Amino acid sequence: MNDILPEQVRRWHQLEADFRLHAELYGYAEVRTPLLEHTSLFSRQMGETTDVVEKEMYSFERHGEQLTVRPEGTASAARAYVEHSVHAKEPITRWYYLGPMFRGERPAKGRYRQFYQAGCEVLGDAGPVCDAEMLDLIAGFLRRIGVPDFTIHVNSLGSAGTRGRYRDKLLEYFTPLRDRLSEDSQRRFERNPLRILDSKDPRDQEAAKGAPSILDLLDDDDLAHWKGFLHALDVLGLPYVVDPGLVRGLDYYTRTLFEVKAVGSDLGAQSTLLGGGRYDTMIESLGGPKVPAIGFAMGLERLLTVIPEPPPRRGPGCFIAPIGAAAADRALLLARELRSFGVRVELDGRGVKLKPMLRRADALGARLCIILGDGEIERGVVTVKDLVGHAQDEIPFEGAARVLADRVSEPSPDISHARGLR
Repeated sequence: MNDILPEQVRRWHQLEADFRLHAELYGYAEVRTPLLEHTSLFSRQMGETTDVVEKEMYSFERHGEQLTVRPEGTASAARAYVEHSVHAKEPITRWYYLGPMFRGERPAKGRYRQFYQAGCEVLGDAGPVCDAEMLDLIAGFLRRIGVPDFTIHVNSLGSAGTRGRYRDKLLEYFTPLRDRLSEDSQRRFERNPLRILDSKDPRDQEAAKGAPSILDLLDDDDLAHWKGFLHALDVLGLPYVVDPGLVRGLDYYTRTLFEVKAVGSDLGAQSTLLGGGRYDTMIESLGGPKVPAIGFAMGLERLLTVIPEPPPRRGPGCFIAPIGAAAADRALLLARELRSFGVRVELDGRGVKLKPMLRRADALGARLCIILGDGEIERGVVTVKDLVGHAQDEIPFEGAARVLADRVSEPSPDISHARGLR
């Protein structure tokens, strides 16, 4: 788990603001769910043989309840959808979320045990157009935030019948190779052989190279959905890679599945930025009606490792340097009035001499330094040093906030000259 300090938080704010704005362009509204849920919600929906449920969840008992700090956002959103009977209020629901998740996985670059995800869920739309439009949202967002290069990997897991047939094929394929598999895959072999395809163990990856493709087993309905999805991606002009080995690590997925991977990043082998897919049976399994759904989630830490650094933050518009107790009283009132005009102000209340306050104003990158001392109070003025334009003058204290706010909003002489403006 890590601390996010103020100089880093600014990047987070920008990323979150970009995500909110982009999601809302596609008709999504924010949902906020609790950090704690009943453990059974995740173990049943994500799958008892998944790494998350078996090894990574932070679970505990309290007041006779088995509780888990949420490891992902989809199951919580689905639970909220059912609990509040949202299906009875609208035919299609589009939600997005932002917030911390918790998994006890091995740390890697851009991966922490408390990590932050942003994601989207669409509930009530079974069509392949919906799936393609979600990937269009994702691609547009990644371009918006400056991800330099990425690839979209897609697959279909089909519906229950297709997955049953595929399970039989995988058992047939892996049986002669069982002794070569990792201990985890051998243990899960009978219960969920699809987990072998998602394994990061080199032994499992080598054994899976010749595994059958689920795309060869799709029934007519699944195949029609798959072809409709690829057609819509082609219409949108989104390049993609068909990846039959893509299964992801959670059991609730059906039909469309996708991951977006960074190209040329320093994330190492774990280059996946985000992933998602359909979970058409989850709402019904939670006691709701039969409602199709699709969603995705992305780790914000990993995105921040691949997007450009923003330009340095501008310093405060005004730095106020009071000298003496009487000046400090005036400075308090002036700072509050300046802020009412939307000016970012830093007031130095340490009671030190002018020189260290000027050094501080310069180090912060302040535009104006407002000096208030006994002489200014006697004359009813404030001294204004333009630290960018390298000029100094005095203005009356009465009405100073309005004058200073106007100056801060205008380019300084140095800035105008540098930009070729007059």
